[in-house]
Amino acid sequence: MRKETIVENLNRVRERIVTTCAACGRDPGAVSLLAVSKTRPAEDLRAAYVAGQRHFGENYLQEAQEKRQQLADLDICWHFIGPLQSNKTRAVAEGFHWLHTVDRLKIARRLSAQRPPEMPPLNICLQVNVDAEESKSGVSVQALPALAAAVAELPNLRLRGLMAIPAPRESAARQREPFAQLAQLLRQLRNQLPGQPLDTLSMGMSGDMEAAIACGATIVRIGTDIFGARN
Repeated sequence: MRKETIVENLNRVRERIVTTCAACGRDPGAVSLLAVSKTRPAEDLRAAYVAGQRHFGENYLQEAQEKRQQLADLDICWHFIGPLQSNKTRAVAEGFHWLHTVDRLKIARRLSAQRPPEMPPLNICLQVNVDAEESKSGVSVQALPALAAAVAELPNLRLRGLMAIPAPRESAARQREPFAQLAQLLRQLRNQLPGQPLDTLSMGMSGDMEAAIACGATIVRIGTDIFGARN
């Protein structure tokens, strides 16, 4: 994609965030834009970086590793937002700043053990299966409190909050339902674990970003509306 188009798209998304925050009485500075860059070439990420974007989300580990090497001269904050198998945890523990998709204690324990001691703790979001879909990753709502308590005890992880990928819904009102549920779950965790930061709701994508922001999203994960439709 042309660099100019990426810059224009980024500016449009940023304007949407500002407009949505104004409509629901939120500070736009409280919502971070995560550019979802899976399948995009490194030069597209570089164009977005030049336009001020610093946070990038990758779903596929090998592809992400290649881009990290190609863009090593840039001060990028790397987020891993795809499903993570236990045999691939070391690469995330050693190379990423954030992981949004923890849904099992086994994965969290491996990440904590493999995080290099000279690095700050790895920022963690627990992925919640808010729609109880059998085909979706994520911890169940019922199992969330126990998993959160266990992850909070691990020394090299920093439990920041929750992430969800709800099933598509046709109206803005319906879109808000799972986001409001996730926000309520985070409030409950804050009461359960008062010593944890728990300041993050990673929710909302190109098609439902406004609904997510209205319900308290602090990170919106936007790919298509920045980089265009994937091939």
